[in-house]
Amino acid sequence: MRRPRTLARPPAGRLRVPGSRAPVALAVPALVAIAFLLMPLAGILARTTWSDLGTHLTGPDVLEALRLSLLVSFCALGLALLLGVPLAWLLARVSFRGKALVRSLVLLPMVLPPTVGGVALLMGFGRRGLLGPWLEDTFGIVLPFHTSGAVVAATFVAMPFLVISLEGTLAGLRTSYEETAASLGASPVRVFRTVTLPMVAPGLAAGAALAWARALGEFGATITFAGNLPGTTQTLPLQVYLLLQGSPEAATSVSLLLLVIAMGVLVALRGRWTGATTVRTARTVPTSDDPGLAAPPVPRAEEPATTPAAPPENWPLHAEVTGFNQLTLDAEPGTTLAVVGPNGAGKTTLLRALLGLTPRARATLRLGGTDVTTLPPHRRGVAWVPQDGALFPHLTALSNTAYGLRARGIPRAEARRTAQRWLDRLGVGPLAHRKPAQLSGGQAQRVALARALAARPRLLLLDEPLAALDQTTRAHVRHTLRGHLAGFGGVCLLVTHDPVEAVSLADRVLVLEDGRALQDAPPAEVTRHPRSPWVARMLGRNAWPGTATGDGLALTGGGRLVAADPLPDGARALAIIAPEAVSLHLDKPTGSPRNVWPGTVREITSAGSRLRVLVTSHEAPDLVAEITPSAALELGLADGVSVWTSVKATEVSLVTL
Repeated sequence: MRRPRTLARPPAGRLRVPGSRAPVALAVPALVAIAFLLMPLAGILARTTWSDLGTHLTGPDVLEALRLSLLVSFCALGLALLLGVPLAWLLARVSFRGKALVRSLVLLPMVLPPTVGGVALLMGFGRRGLLGPWLEDTFGIVLPFHTSGAVVAATFVAMPFLVISLEGTLAGLRTSYEETAASLGASPVRVFRTVTLPMVAPGLAAGAALAWARALGEFGATITFAGNLPGTTQTLPLQVYLLLQGSPEAATSVSLLLLVIAMGVLVALRGRWTGATTVRTARTVPTSDDPGLAAPPVPRAEEPATTPAAPPENWPLHAEVTGFNQLTLDAEPGTTLAVVGPNGAGKTTLLRALLGLTPRARATLRLGGTDVTTLPPHRRGVAWVPQDGALFPHLTALSNTAYGLRARGIPRAEARRTAQRWLDRLGVGPLAHRKPAQLSGGQAQRVALARALAARPRLLLLDEPLAALDQTTRAHVRHTLRGHLAGFGGVCLLVTHDPVEAVSLADRVLVLEDGRALQDAPPAEVTRHPRSPWVARMLGRNAWPGTATGDGLALTGGGRLVAADPLPDGARALAIIAPEAVSLHLDKPTGSPRNVWPGTVREITSAGSRLRVLVTSHEAPDLVAEITPSAALELGLADGVSVWTSVKATEVSLVTL
């Protein structure tokens, strides 16, 4: 009996992906390139006199040069941080004329021959340069042949490494974090200090390390601009140059020291600059059913902690929005306005215009008796919850929630107590000390909502705040939010695609399309007479646009629809047909229905205890019917089955557009 053969497993770490073998035409030149780069390093290691290494590195001239190199490189790093961080932020965050030229100037020292850079520094800062005479006459500062000149030269060649690294990190950072911090009342400087810098810290550290290493090894610009004076400008690279003329073995030893330092910096960066992928241990992200988090209790209406005390002032809203959005908003204090519409209708643009964060639209905004149009976002009193929540990843849930309070100057202890109460109200109090990476999507969204509510804004902007929540949690948070909004002294704008949220939370529904307001009415009115096909479909109804005729509607896509209550001829209108008013038949019906079309079943979906059947027809637009499962079984419905649809004229509602 033959035993089945088993394939030997390749050793760990040597798994091969099919097709990953490099072609010989590419592999050979690549190996030559590696050898080319490795040969000089191997030469230093081979020629180093290891027995005399300690003697060479502890000589007085070498130690003095090392001390001076460390002093110059760290001073250059400090100067690069002071000037380069704002420059990187400017390049990453601000659009201005000449930006490409400025970026080219930043890159220039990296491609410029170091000696040419030294000559350029002499022409700019030397005693006969453009700025040198003024520095000497006004402040008595002479840079050439002075330690400060070596610092300037090292900064000139090293700062680009910091700027490029940090600019790339800033460009990859979503602006929603900074915009949300501004909406919570943080000034631009506070946002930069407490949000931007902590979030780009890895890129900043990588750029700083590279800049320091480059400053430590600077030679050409230094010797040209600052000279080679022992104890003053003679750094280690210049010392190597001198040792090569009299003691090559000592020069090799000092070169080895610089090589080890440079390699240490690159290894410490762990691929941040070299492009290698850093493998991180995966975090276990709890779900919304985290067993360590008890289900939040549904608050009772009589609980005083559910609804915070109303602010001392009320803040009615008046806004005139121009640009992509063209509309006027007026709302009394305590009003919740649900903003609905298809993708691209301008919902988020409207919110950002009220915050003053977009050039696409501009809002003349008055809150209460205060015109805040000209105020920056952090002074408007407008809190924003974006779609992704934008929780600051370096802060805990408690610190996130307290952020807006701290930005307003509230003492730390009081801000944290208030933040904890809001987290408790939203059912995430036990998660106060977790960071966003340790929260599920629903938990993070509740923390983001608590953060905005804790700031007690004059205007509250919520961009689909409950979208990431499961149904049970959504009902609880909706209840809590409704309790807060009932006592809120300002106005809330809620962008949503959920009709339940629009009906249960909003006092009015604002329907947008292409930046314009199609309808602004109470939820009941919008439900009964939607003026937008998108809203009608969101509510589960069939919506067909067309032009009114004597007995009904001439449909835009072709065909006619008979209605019991027609509109004046020529009026643009929308026909609303409830799915439950659509009947399905296997044979052409006879009798009272005046709207009958042949069609084909294209999709059957479940809607609670009933089924929704999509029927397509060449004589009418797509039509959705709602029937019972038993009726579907009796008719033998399935995808591709031919049917007849019928709608009574009395079941057709026409709405003027």
